[in-house]
Amino acid sequence: MNILLKKLVSHVTIIPELDEFDAIHSSIVKDIAFKGTNLWILMFAIIVASVGLNMNSTAVVIGAMLISPLMGPINGMGYSIATYDIALFKRAVKNFSFAVIASLVASTIYFTLSPISTAHSELLARTSPSIYDVLIALFGGLAGIIAISSKQKGNVIPGVAIATALMPPLCTAGYGLATFQMNFFFGAIYLFTINTVFIALASLFVSQLLKFPIRTLVDERKKRRVNRYISTVIAIVFLPSIYFGYTLVVKEKFTENATKYISNVSLLDDIYLLKSDIDTKNESISLVYGGSSMDDETRQSIIDKAKDFNLDKAQILVRQGFTFDGAEEHNAELYKLRLELSHVDTQLAIKQQKIDSIQQQHEMGKIILKEIRTMYPQIQACTFTQGFSHHINKEKEAQQTQIILFSLEGDTISSDNKSTIKNWLKTRLQEDQIRVYYN
Repeated sequence: MNILLKKLVSHVTIIPELDEFDAIHSSIVKDIAFKGTNLWILMFAIIVASVGLNMNSTAVVIGAMLISPLMGPINGMGYSIATYDIALFKRAVKNFSFAVIASLVASTIYFTLSPISTAHSELLARTSPSIYDVLIALFGGLAGIIAISSKQKGNVIPGVAIATALMPPLCTAGYGLATFQMNFFFGAIYLFTINTVFIALASLFVSQLLKFPIRTLVDERKKRRVNRYISTVIAIVFLPSIYFGYTLVVKEKFTENATKYISNVSLLDDIYLLKSDIDTKNESISLVYGGSSMDDETRQSIIDKAKDFNLDKAQILVRQGFTFDGAEEHNAELYKLRLELSHVDTQLAIKQQKIDSIQQQHEMGKIILKEIRTMYPQIQACTFTQGFSHHINKEKEAQQTQIILFSLEGDTISSDNKSTIKNWLKTRLQEDQIRVYYN
């Protein structure tokens, strides 16, 4: 048991890979500065992120996150608090404040001059922070500071920059200032604050956990005061995010239930759903129907159906778009169109079933290969498909058969093992009609 525990500890400990404290200190101090190279990189990252948000390009936004140097001062703030290096903390805050102001000014100028002022999804995504953003920032920050502390730096820092997304919220805040939309500004600034505080907190936690040496003399009373300040800041940033996270979950649940409800009431006898709209903010669902005229009883039955999907408090708005009343007698073309629409719906459903079946076969081949290689590593490839077995006797119906082809490399498979594989496949696929081939 002790041996197993020691082996487990040896796998999870990072102490042997820890860099020298002086090297870690120098690396963090170097990344704090915003002059020369870092300053130019920051300026370019601001413009790239603003263009990406303006054009709603996810790839461009990710590029801006990768080249942004904002992580340096944030890690510096957390590290300096952990080591009670007040001079370094003041320097980190000064450089960080400069970077934030420069980013806001540059993005505001860009969006003021840009002819495109529409708020696309990439901009909207930065205005509603929640508890999930706290978790992303915290665990992303933990990964970042551990990577900085390790001799093997790897490619963690770019990944952390993408996950925590420091630059886009600043540019979104600039958009809010440029277009005088304060809800954009405050939402984006709050998201940026969450990322900043919890990345710094992660840096502080790891620095203390790894026992980075304290750089200045400090008494216990000052330590307690610093800890109180940290706790206060965390509470101020963290508590509102819980509320926003709760509202996000409520909205997602409402959308999920509303989608199921709309699917259930999309076709009622001769009445067809033409358009639907879900308003999560006001918890309302708007439905527009076509087809035969809708009486009050049918309308009420549609509204009452919402209760089956936990939408008791939702406001259901049912409207009639157009009707086919009298079309059968007075307009043969409309009646024909109605039949054609029904035929198209049926054909689309059949096509979708075929597509789903093909995709399922593709995935099943990969799953079988992955599972069987644990027992027979000489199997290098697997082809899986479904077919029909026909007999010369026409009275016998064609039987659906599962066909599996394994490609081997090296050792062959004995007859006993082939029999075992076939029985396993029958159980795994829950099918008796199986043909297995090897090459």
